Parts: sequence; structure tokens; C-alpha cells
Amino acid sequence: MQRILLSGICLGFTAIAAAQTGADAAPAPVTKVLVCEALIDVAQAKPLGPHSIVIEGERITEVLPGRIERAGAQMLEAPAGSTCMPGLIDMHTHLTTQTSPQGYAEGFRLNPADFALRSVGYAQATLMAGFTTVRDLGDRDGLSMALRDAVNQGLVQGPRIYTSGKSIATTGGHADPTNGVSRRLSGDPGPAEGVVNGVEEARKAVRQRYKEGSDLIKITATGGVLSVARSVDNPQFKLDELEAIVATARDYGFTVAAHAHGAEGAKRAILAGVNSIEHGTFMTDEVMRLMKERQVWYVPTISAGVFVGEFARRPGYYPEVVRPKALAVGPLIQKTFTRAFNAGVPIAFGTDAGVFPHGLNAREFVLMVEAGMPPMDALLSATVNAAKLLGASADVGGIAPGFYADIVAVPGDPLADISVMQRLNFVVKGGELVRTPDTVVREVKMP
Repeated sequence: MQRILLSGICLGFTAIAAAQTGADAAPAPVTKVLVCEALIDVAQAKPLGPHSIVIEGERITEVLPGRIERAGAQMLEAPAGSTCMPGLIDMHTHLTTQTSPQGYAEGFRLNPADFALRSVGYAQATLMAGFTTVRDLGDRDGLSMALRDAVNQGLVQGPRIYTSGKSIATTGGHADPTNGVSRRLSGDPGPAEGVVNGVEEARKAVRQRYKEGSDLIKITATGGVLSVARSVDNPQFKLDELEAIVATARDYGFTVAAHAHGAEGAKRAILAGVNSIEHGTFMTDEVMRLMKERQVWYVPTISAGVFVGEFARRPGYYPEVVRPKALAVGPLIQKTFTRAFNAGVPIAFGTDAGVFPHGLNAREFVLMVEAGMPPMDALLSATVNAAKLLGASADVGGIAPGFYADIVAVPGDPLADISVMQRLNFVVKGGELVRTPDTVVREVKMP
């Protein structure tokens, strides 16, 4: 059992009240000084002793050794015996859904409003786990964009969200929303629903995502585990379609994330110019060489593989067409990660949260270290590396003047025991203290 936040009602009402008075002149930002007994400097990849972090409004202005006092400043103390580090970044989440045995049927019973309300709790759980920034890679009905905007307006608690909106797929592909649906109901979805066939439709789908307000593009270059379709690894785009997507995405300032389990689909996506390969379960040495040469990031999502492998052993949890795919991917994805790390492929942290319960994202650190990655490299993957892939290296992923004051602390030393990342109990986001060891939490059982 893991712990996530029970309620942020009081904080939520405070944020709403502040938003309602936004037309008034904003008061001068309060200076805050956060004192940490230990600090991990991700820019230099080394641990440091006691430091004080000076915060003005949402941003850090100074990082000074030792404990300092500032007249009139609000003093914050990280818990005794803890280690501070930048707010964590998860580059692969799905904040509008969460796994359950009823998940496939709920798409027919529930309304977008139901999923929207659920997403508020998922976002809050993610923030309380120390993930102050995330990419959301695939939803429907514009829910993740509405959630992003609500967080930015201070209406609900959650991480900074960069969202792809609806993933782009081919007919019958992993993100075709009508897979497994009765012929009477499925129809023939097109680019507006993220389903394309041919170069022109590929371009239109990217432009539709721009119109809707997406921050990046997500494609499903191969089959997937949880879609109601037979293959987990077959290539699902032709190269010219992928090239059209990437070229059009560049016109709009988008990066492109490619879901890809199979080697051939991953290779085509890399050759077309995508920025990241998500999952990469069946990647070959050739694919890894291409990724290293072209500096294409690998977002491994080991947690998702492990969880689906576990859930697939439970009768009735997944449809029968899904179970063999989950059982095949589950045991393999961690081994692929080891090969990719040893090959020098650039790695950014990502979990596929939503495939497993939100708030358990930090288990990925343990799985990465189990697979042979040193703890410092694992922490860098969720800070410096993730910020680079996000294109936000000047704002997040570090503790230095000019960065957002996104700071977390864990009880102990994660370089000595990476499992403490799962017991994080102190979170500052944008200069606001949102979690302390006294925050009320509840136990959550696995579904």
C-alpha cells in the first residue's frame, strides 16, 4: 500500500479566492528562505551539505551555503535528516484515467465530466508524490488541457502539465479510440479524433492538436499493450506519414513523442525525426545505436511494464486480447532498459502513470536502480534530462537562480537508499509549500 493525499480542500478554497481577486493589484512577492540540511546539486551531479534557498514569488533568487537569515523573510525548514532536490519530472503520464478492472466498460458509461473530476485527484496525488512537472501523453475530450489550465489558474492543485492532447494513430492503431467497439458504434474516426491514413491526414491531425491547445505531439508508432487489438509491436505508420507529422510539428514548435514497443516502428519514428521513444520494449541494438547517434531520448516506463505484468495474472482484470501482450511486455521492459543504459542511450524519466495508480510514480527510481542505473543517474533522469527533453531547462529540473522554486525533500539519502524516493514528504511548488510531513494522507490499496 502506498500513501497519497486525502484532501486539499482548504488549499483549494484559498487558491480559488485568490483567483477571484486576480483583478486587484498583486501584492509584492513575499521573500522566503528554505533551509535544507543536505542538497543534491543536479547541475554538477553531486551531493552538498547545508544550504539556504532564497525564493521571491515563484522563482529562486539565490542558493547559498549554510543557514542564512533574512530580515522580514518567511523561513521554511525541510524536515530534519532529509535531502532536498529539484521538483521531479515525469515525462509520461495519463492524468485523466487510472487503471481498474472496470476501465474498459467505463468509457461507455461515464461522461467527460466524470473523468475530469477524477483527474483532479490524480493530479493532486502526483504533486504530493513530488512530481511538480509532468507530460501528459494522450487523453480524449481535451480533458488534460482543461486540467492544465485549471492548475495554472490556481483552481486545483497539481503539477505543471505539458500535454499532447489526443494521441495520433492510424486506423486500428494503438490510439484509435474505436478499437474493440461495436461496428454500429465505432464509425470511421478521422484526424479530429487523432486517426490518420496518409500524409495529408497526418498533417491535419497535427494542426488539429495545435488548434485545440496541445503543447506537443504524441504518436503511436507501433501496437500497444492495453489497446483492444492483437499486436503489441507491429509498425503502424509508413515513413512518409511519420515524416509529415514531424515536419508539420516543427512548423508549430512541437516536439514529438513516439510510443513504440516494436523495433521496426521505433526505427521509422527515429528516422523521421521524433524527439523521444516511449517504452521501447523490443528495441534492437540497431535502434539503440540510432537513438544515441541522433540524440533521441528514451522514456522507459518500466513501472508500467511491471504493473501490467502483475495485473495480467489476475483473472478478469484485462480483456483476453490484452492479457498475452501484458505478460510478454511485463518481464522484458526492465531488461531492455538495462541494455539501453549500457549502450549510452539518453534516458529521461517516465512512468506511464495511469496504467498504474497515480502517486506511485517514484517506484520507477527503484526499478531503474535495480536494472543497473546508479542512483545519481536516476535522479538526473527525472530532473536535468527530463527538463532538456521538455525544452524547459531554464525553468525546471534544477535549483539555481531563475528556476521555478520547485523543491522536494526525502527522509534520508537517496544516493544511499533510492527507495526513500517513495517516502517523499515535503513539496514546494512555485514557492508555495504544498506538502509537509504533517499533511493528512490516506492509505490506498492496489486495485
